[in-house]
Amino acid sequence: MQKRIVISIGDINGIGPEVVIKSLRKLPLTEVTPIILSSKEVLDFWLDSLSEPMSYHHAQSIGEVKKQQINLLQTYTDKHLTVNPGHFSKQSGKYAMLSVEKGIALCKSEQADALVTAPISKEAVNLAGYNIPGHTEFLAEKTNTSDFMMMLVHKDLRVGLVTGHIPISEVASTLSTDSIKKYIRVMHSALQDDFNIPTPSIAVLGLNPHAGDGGIIGSEEQHIITPAIKDLRAEGLSVSGPHPADGFFGNSKYEQFDGIVAMYHDQGLIPFKTLSFGGGVNFTAGLPIIRTSPDHGTAFDIAGQNKANPSSFAEAFKLATELITHRTEQVANG
Repeated sequence: MQKRIVISIGDINGIGPEVVIKSLRKLPLTEVTPIILSSKEVLDFWLDSLSEPMSYHHAQSIGEVKKQQINLLQTYTDKHLTVNPGHFSKQSGKYAMLSVEKGIALCKSEQADALVTAPISKEAVNLAGYNIPGHTEFLAEKTNTSDFMMMLVHKDLRVGLVTGHIPISEVASTLSTDSIKKYIRVMHSALQDDFNIPTPSIAVLGLNPHAGDGGIIGSEEQHIITPAIKDLRAEGLSVSGPHPADGFFGNSKYEQFDGIVAMYHDQGLIPFKTLSFGGGVNFTAGLPIIRTSPDHGTAFDIAGQNKANPSSFAEAFKLATELITHRTEQVANG
């Protein structure tokens, strides 16, 4: 099966184009057809800037894409397009989102098998008129998905979030037993369907230090998190917790579980990024399409300096190919 993977190039002034080029130029193309969603002007600018040799086929439409080649699918044209590495703009935000929207549309119409997104700048896309907190929420909106989860993946380490891009001051009031159950179910289904784990074991972290210390340092564990865990155990899911987050990672307990559910963004992502050594992947669980991305941002401070490490993007692309295989097998097996 020749897998078609579309690539949203991200903010044209960030490191997205650089990590895309560095990852694809060494990629074996026997089973996969990469399709970069951008413009010839942008791709050629970065190829010249990086002095990275990479041949590609320039396709004006998805029907012109060639198998077993790197393809550029012309996604936008602009006579006044300017690439200015290290400086986000309304223009760079607009092109980043046009690329994402095109990728979603191609996956929804089954003209592509997966979408890998390079980093966007939230400031730039908001300047361009997109009032969104991030990729994840935009993808969910465009695919009409209500139950989804931001999941970070590195080998057997998989961390999902109950709350995502919200202020820390709003986390406790946002949590509810029902919402925690919803996100655990999303992770459970993703582990089964996308990662081929028939009976996944899931650990749930507490919200407060020491998981509340029996209510002394907070009551959310007793009144919100534990009831969710008990309900899901009664349904037959293998769920444990709430675990104190510090000891859980410090004592390597994470190695005993297929998935970990964190209550908020930094609680899950700080230990994840420490343990994944720059090779982590962001996977949006629960979507009808496959979407992965590197676990880093636009890194404007090094954009255009040929310093970007492509390992996370390369892992995101690799995971996308694996998930295509897993989903195809799930469909074949009924």
